[in-house]
Amino acid sequence: MLESTLRTTTLFTQRLSRRSLIETQDGTILFFQDWGAGKPVVFIHGWGVGADMWEYQMTALSSQGLRCIAYDRRGCGRSSQPGDGYDFDTFADDLATVIEQLDLHEVNLVSHSMGGGEVARYLSRHGANRIDRVVMIATTTPLLLKTVDNPNGIDKQVFDQMVVELNCDRPHYFASIAPNFFGVGLPDCSVSPEMMQWLVELALRASPKASLDMLRTQSETDLRADISAFTVPTLIIHGDTDSSAPLELTGQKTADAIPGSQLKVCENAAHGLFITHKERLNRDLLRDLQENKIPVILEE
Repeated sequence: MLESTLRTTTLFTQRLSRRSLIETQDGTILFFQDWGAGKPVVFIHGWGVGADMWEYQMTALSSQGLRCIAYDRRGCGRSSQPGDGYDFDTFADDLATVIEQLDLHEVNLVSHSMGGGEVARYLSRHGANRIDRVVMIATTTPLLLKTVDNPNGIDKQVFDQMVVELNCDRPHYFASIAPNFFGVGLPDCSVSPEMMQWLVELALRASPKASLDMLRTQSETDLRADISAFTVPTLIIHGDTDSSAPLELTGQKTADAIPGSQLKVCENAAHGLFITHKERLNRDLLRDLQENKIPVILEE
């Protein structure tokens, strides 16, 4: 009796795992969440925090007639942690694998921070045949690094120092940047110590190798050529006090480079506006992704 029960439990767990895991071409396993039914929305997270960062967007949108899918990028969260593959080409191919294996069409892509680069590279490598709309939140595109032809960018020394601090004390580094990430002290910014700790814990789930490699990829990759691949309606949402991805360097330049795109600037919002301004963000997402076809019934 006990053996039969254990065998049934094991089979159920295996079936559940198969429904939550996708294998890429190089054998990397990606964990994903798939909630709700309707038009698909695929969420691409920032740096190393994983799919769980979208908790408040996934629950809100899936209750409003949208199918919400979020996955842990390789090296992050519950996905495999290989020793390589932390470049935008591979990330874009992983995104393509998720879309293809789940057989998604007319997809809404919603990205945060580094995820915007992933979307840009996906569109330039795989095209927009399966994509309906794009929303980029606090994007780091098109280029963060200061170069001769990007003179207002961020000095490489800044990123080099981040690498030093990550190698020295990774938990302390993430904890130290959390207040600035959320814009603690700004008007209308309310975030609890527990919420900041939660985000730190999400970031620490990523492998140290992935965290370092993704930092270099995010800061040094020039995505200006990839931006020309945007041929679908694109909404860019950016905080006006985002020091991680300054509006003038990232969101504004991205909007200027995508014909017909719309830029919404969120006042007194920093990089973590998906938490601090989640009610407004969720309303904006619903209005854009549903094109006002379905009434928004979230509380103001």
